[in-house]
Amino acid sequence: MKQSVLSVVMTLLALPALAQTVGVSWSNFQEERWKTDEAAIKGELERTGARYIGADAGGSPEKQLADVDSLIAKGAKVLILLAMDKDAIAPALAKARARGIAVIAYDRLIEAPGVFYISFDNQEVGRAQARAVLAVKPKGRYVMIKGSPTDPNADFLRAGQQEVLAAAIAKGDIQIVGDEYTEGWKPEVAQKNMEQMLTRNGNQVDAVVASNDGTAGGAIAALLSRGLRGVPVSGQDGDHAALNRVALGTQTVSVWKDARQLGREAAKAALQLASGKPVGASSKWSGGPKKLAMDAMLLTPTPITQANLGVVVEAGHISKAALCRGVDAAKAPAACK
Repeated sequence: MKQSVLSVVMTLLALPALAQTVGVSWSNFQEERWKTDEAAIKGELERTGARYIGADAGGSPEKQLADVDSLIAKGAKVLILLAMDKDAIAPALAKARARGIAVIAYDRLIEAPGVFYISFDNQEVGRAQARAVLAVKPKGRYVMIKGSPTDPNADFLRAGQQEVLAAAIAKGDIQIVGDEYTEGWKPEVAQKNMEQMLTRNGNQVDAVVASNDGTAGGAIAALLSRGLRGVPVSGQDGDHAALNRVALGTQTVSVWKDARQLGREAAKAALQLASGKPVGASSKWSGGPKKLAMDAMLLTPTPITQANLGVVVEAGHISKAALCRGVDAAKAPAACK
């Protein structure tokens, strides 16, 4: 009898962890990195016995609202939202709030009461991008390739970039000859915008501050189509293709935001919130456009250039073979030797 009672007690004690269901709504899987984020979230939840359910909105704000309804219907006790559109997601927040379901704004800010925000310090990402390009090209005609106009990160990045470039602009060393948003962060849109800016400026562009690796790839394709090589270009995310471009010398920097770390921390935060507990490592933050005080966790990014390419190999983020594919041995950075 005692053994049976003990078995029941142990089972009941285990139920809260097993019962926790975390719903994750992804804006899309266009960027390579989101698959890494998802694997990290899943891994952390599985480690604790919790359940992961996810949905991919495929770039549609309307589908994302339907996805959230579905995740709630499937029993999500907390939602992790990578919002396609910070404003269009509002009805989903209202439904979650009405049901007492906690919401985490993942990587992209959703500035609303009660939402927990977790990301990297995106303004610092922008600073790091501009610093790396400025170090290579301290004078000249700059093009700014911004992110999606519906993503607050686009403006955080641009603000950080401007901080670094402001003094050189004021002195007249740098001229901004193009400054465009990229709808949906789509590389093909970035490429088209870059082509148009090159045409407007008679191909006289000396540097490109692109806000992520996808837009950097689009900008580089446009430059190469005009026979322009050696133009410094920034990015972020540590996409494998971008890191290879850094090794090849066609991209100057990719600011690495280790998606594995962000995913693990988001999963841990989700389980704490689902249990009605505060997130241990959080702090108050009010850096959004509305200056709303929110509980948040901002992680530190790592700019990757040819000088420190070994960091991503040592961290297991990319293999040396993938990093160094096509690199000329005579011009190889240290990480490829």
